[in-house]
Amino acid sequence: MPLVRHRKVLILGYRAVGKTSLAHQFLEGKFVECYEPTVESTYNKMVVVGKDEFQLQLVDTAGQDEYSILPHSFIIGIHGYILVYSVTSLRSFQVVKALHNKLYESRGKTRMPVVLVGNKADLSLQSREVKTDEGKKLAESWGAIFLESSAKESQVTQGIFMKIIEEIDRVDNAYSRSTGCRLM
Repeated sequence: MPLVRHRKVLILGYRAVGKTSLAHQFLEGKFVECYEPTVESTYNKMVVVGKDEFQLQLVDTAGQDEYSILPHSFIIGIHGYILVYSVTSLRSFQVVKALHNKLYESRGKTRMPVVLVGNKADLSLQSREVKTDEGKKLAESWGAIFLESSAKESQVTQGIFMKIIEEIDRVDNAYSRSTGCRLM
């Protein structure tokens, strides 16, 4: 019987970018049209990545802006981050940059497992305010994974959560190799 590993992941972004919709699509396989704005919700789901089992704890946060003060609960005990913006909102893209900077400073400028998600990619090109290349460049500058998605589409959404688990392990393994840490 494989060992079950626990991973706690925070979903952050500006208000109304689709954080809760992404979480519901991943957890339940359905798109929820209407819901009350999130204060903070925590969800658990067992997932298998490769041969490993993970108890994934998702923390779906209220929408933030660049002036939000990030509580310690957003840093301590968090394994990875999914930063979400809407491709139809330049403001949400700017806010996600500010959130990343705050996390980076708060965590002591260490490598953070991050997946940057440009959500609402299913909406018309006329309503798009953030180009795919801009998202890719930002993620590259962070050393992060980049995906565009639509919370309405299950396949892409599932991939976001698999990628964050893979990214957590990749960053953890790279860190232990670079510091010479060895488990005895």
